[in-house]
Formats: sequence, C-alpha cells, structure tokens
Amino acid sequence: MPEPTGVIHDIGYQRYTGPRLGRRHVFGALYLHGLRTAFGLGRSAKAKIFPWLVVGVVAVAAAGITAVRTQIGEVVMTYAQFADRMSWMVIFFVAVVAPELVSRDLLSGVLPLYFSRPLPREDYALAKLLALVTALWLLLGGPQLVMFLGAAFTTDDGIRGVWNELLDLLPGLLYAGLWAVVFASIGLLISSLTGKRAFAAGGIVAVFLMTTPIVGILSIMPSQTVNELAFLASPSTLVGATGAWALGDLLVFEGSSGPPIGGFGPLYAVATVALVAVAVLLLLLRYRKVATR
Repeated sequence: MPEPTGVIHDIGYQRYTGPRLGRRHVFGALYLHGLRTAFGLGRSAKAKIFPWLVVGVVAVAAAGITAVRTQIGEVVMTYAQFADRMSWMVIFFVAVVAPELVSRDLLSGVLPLYFSRPLPREDYALAKLLALVTALWLLLGGPQLVMFLGAAFTTDDGIRGVWNELLDLLPGLLYAGLWAVVFASIGLLISSLTGKRAFAAGGIVAVFLMTTPIVGILSIMPSQTVNELAFLASPSTLVGATGAWALGDLLVFEGSSGPPIGGFGPLYAVATVALVAVAVLLLLLRYRKVATR
C-alpha cells in the first residue's frame, strides 16, 4: 500500500467565539462609515477637498452674517433664510457625495460582501440615505448654530433674548432638515442607478438645475393657476415654496411677497412628502433587484 503523501498542518486558525452584535450594529457601522465618507474622513486628502470647501463657504457666510448683525444690531438674515440661500451649495455637495456612497460600491462589486452579513438590502439603502441626510443637515444646520451663538452672546434682553433666538432657530433647523431629506432621497436614488460616478453626478445636477427653466416657463403662462403651480416642476422650487407656505415671515424677506403659490401651499407640502416617499420606495426597490453576482 502506498504511503500517504498529504500532510495536515495546524496553522492556528480558530473559530470566532466573541459576541455577534447582529443587524442593528451592522446598520450603525454602515451609517457611521457613510457619514465619514460624506466628509472625506478616513480617506485621502483629495477626497476631503470638496466637502470641506463647501463647509468652509457656508461657515464663512454664517460668520459674516453674524458679524454684520453684531455691528448694526439688526437681523440681517433669519436662520430659515440662511438655509434657503445656501441650498444651492447642497446640489453640488449631493452631486459629489451621493455617488461616493453608493456608485463606488456598485462599480467595485462589494455588495455581495455586504449582503452576506446579517444586513438586509433595505438596511443598506436606508443606512446610506440616513448618512447623506445627516451630512446635508449638518451642512445647513451647523452654520445656523454659529449664528445662534453669536446672537445669544450679544443680545441685550438676557434670557428672554436667548429664548427668542432659540424659537427662531428651531424652524430654521427643521427647514434645513426638509432640504436634506428631499435632496438626499433624490440624489441617492439617481446614484444607485449607475456605478459610474461621473454619470451619477451629471444626472443629479441635471435633475436639480435643468428643471428650473421649466418653472420659469410655466410661471409666465397666461393661466394664473398654472403660474401658481409652476413651482411643482423642480425639486428646488418645490421645497422653497413649501417652506414659504409653512414658515411665512421667517423665510420671506421684508418687502417680498414670496413665491406666488396662491392657496396651493398645502398641495406643495403634500407633493413634497409624496416626492420623498416615492424616491425612497424606488431606492428600496432598486436594491431588491440589484445584482450581487
């Protein structure tokens, strides 16, 4: 009988015997990783340039507004107005960050590794969406906190003045959250359709910027009803019109009448909620169908 030639070597591999944290911790880890990715943390210096450039722009704007208010003693821009005026920065931030969050995973083919863990496909999509929403809210809400601190420390009314500032701040933070949810849901949905980050970025910019001229065309139509409904044609103007209806004087500058939406304010609010719901639903359906092999 021939002698056996195979040899089994014990090289020390052992089974994992530690705690298995499960689905909730996987979701949390993916969310934190996505949030760090949005600001380029833990990545190369090149990946940090654009996110922190945008952060720097909005922070400098907030500091400038605070300084002017301190000097003249009057409110230059409310917190909600700040979020509204800085919203154009969100478009470009989303166009760069959303593809980094999901398009890169599609291109590199790592989704099978994610889904081999106790992580449902819906959790992957929702964790990425929550990370992008948080990043956008911090982008618009963080500078508002700078404005609030500047106003709180220079108020002449003591505790009452700080309280009044807080009451003005909260609607501004909620409005920033509205921008974040709408832009993140649309941006992530578009990015999930392709592994090419350049295509995803172009699609996002197109959806947000190329729909704006449609609003301009509809707003000069002979029909007043069409004029008042024109702002439904673009996500940016949809959010702005919803905010103008909900916040009123906190958003509309003095001497301005705001978007001419007539009595359609509630319709704009419903349309905004429906837009987000449809975008999130399509995002979840996308990841149910995405190929992982």
